[in-house]
Amino acid sequence: MWSVCKKEFRQFFSSLTGYIAIVVFLLLNGLFLFVFPDTNILDYGFATLDKFFELAPWILLLLIPAITMRSFADEFKGGTFEILQTKPLSRWQLVVGKYFGALGVVIIALIPTIIYPISVQQLAATGGGIDMGGTIGSYVGLVFLAGVFVAIGIACSSFTNNAVVAFIAAAFLCFVLYSGFNAISRIPALQSGADYYVEMLGIDFHYRSVSRGVVDSRDIIYFLSIILFFLIFTNRNLLKR
Repeated sequence: MWSVCKKEFRQFFSSLTGYIAIVVFLLLNGLFLFVFPDTNILDYGFATLDKFFELAPWILLLLIPAITMRSFADEFKGGTFEILQTKPLSRWQLVVGKYFGALGVVIIALIPTIIYPISVQQLAATGGGIDMGGTIGSYVGLVFLAGVFVAIGIACSSFTNNAVVAFIAAAFLCFVLYSGFNAISRIPALQSGADYYVEMLGIDFHYRSVSRGVVDSRDIIYFLSIILFFLIFTNRNLLKR
């Protein structure tokens, strides 16, 4: 399993594509947070990273499908999936290995963003600075969110040998699960109380809950359940190959 994980990791950084994807992610975050006027945190007048944690999921929604789209699609297209099947490796180990390989790439992309809270803390005029509890909670939520998006991307890649199709399907499914239930909950017919339960089905609800700085076990169970569901779904799909 770890051999597959390391292979995925090395393969992503074996070309400029991997580095470009991470640089684009960091560049977009930097531009939105420190350059563009509507989202510039330096113009807020107080120390906060709320805008970063609002924007990051939408950027990850495109970055992660780009990372995972080749996970199984290229194996099917190049005929190497049959070779993998001859190895002393179960399908579950293959799926989990590819999952952690892609998740490791995403975490590496997130690590440089730690400079944002450090910078804002140093620039804060007051002694209190930013809310460290909320910031840590938001990073925990961001890692779980990335874990869900990676699981979705791996699942979509296991359906096709076309990486572009896998990217489009993963991006669409991530978008629907992240904000679709929130949009459905705003339908007037659901405003009598059902809207809250519909919103709870979406990723955005639980991500915002963790971002408040309180890591609730219900939110953790939700994220882990979604991740496990898509990994099992991927495993079942590979059995048909």
